[in-house]
Amino acid sequence: MSHQQSVTPGETPQAYIPTAGHTEHDDAPARSQTEEKSKKRRRLQYPPAPEPLPVPVLDNHAHLDFRDGLVQVTVEQHLDAAQQVGVAGAVLVGYDLASSEFSVEAAHAEPRAKAAVALHPNDAPHLLEQKTYDDAFSRITQLAQDPEVVAVGETGLDYFRTGEWGRDHQVRSFRDHIALAAQTGKAMQIHDREAHQDIVSVLKDAPALPERVVFHCFSADAELARICNANGWFMSFAGTVTFKNAESLREALAVADPQLILVETDCPFLTPHPYRGQPNAPYMIPQTMRLMAQVRGSDLSQLCQQVMFNTAQAYGAWT
Repeated sequence: MSHQQSVTPGETPQAYIPTAGHTEHDDAPARSQTEEKSKKRRRLQYPPAPEPLPVPVLDNHAHLDFRDGLVQVTVEQHLDAAQQVGVAGAVLVGYDLASSEFSVEAAHAEPRAKAAVALHPNDAPHLLEQKTYDDAFSRITQLAQDPEVVAVGETGLDYFRTGEWGRDHQVRSFRDHIALAAQTGKAMQIHDREAHQDIVSVLKDAPALPERVVFHCFSADAELARICNANGWFMSFAGTVTFKNAESLREALAVADPQLILVETDCPFLTPHPYRGQPNAPYMIPQTMRLMAQVRGSDLSQLCQQVMFNTAQAYGAWT
């Protein structure tokens, strides 16, 4: 482990503050500096660290290959800061070949990280039309055999960015990933955006499902939460559950089976309220966990214990 700099609640961790010699130019993929819908320029300062959790949890879904803010933060620095506020590690999630390979490499180098690998549903239609999908998925299949890979994902359906023209391609890719997760015995992380009913239909029609299915960044309502309860599918809640306009999401959290609840950042996206739109990082998990405990009417320590247990049930323990 590296020589960690202390993290002080109420202050942005040092690794996230630009120094005099910092540069915004590097090889990492970068998040847009404008809001997706409003196109307003985002605040690029990382939020202050929250109070540490009383019991550690794990970040179920993080993209640490992305750069956000004004400085590139390493995986080790991310997890150093997170550890000091009670976030013991993270699943680093792939969405294309480069990010999947990054996640596997990082998981080999950093014991607090594990990897997930996949082709994102928004990319699948383009890969299929370019006739490069088969080669790309073959490489994902190879990566999925790695012992540091605990999940196939993120895969699923996304009707927000991909219109009718790409839906059949997305379904084909989703089915391929379902089969891969089932064959390898790995969990599967689902990306579900405005496609709830079709996601459930594809899952129920699959010849074989992986034993552990995770709805990453759960984005639906209490109805889908009850379907997940009935099928034993995990629901991972992100900073979106703290947003002021997310009442239906909080209703879903309230009815979710406690044994199926996970937590994530989806960083650098989905920073919890009141820092929505700013860069996100694993050290922000306590902000989301506290709101989750409030919604559930749960003791924070007990909910953290439950979430940590659930994460081990989904992926195995590694901390």
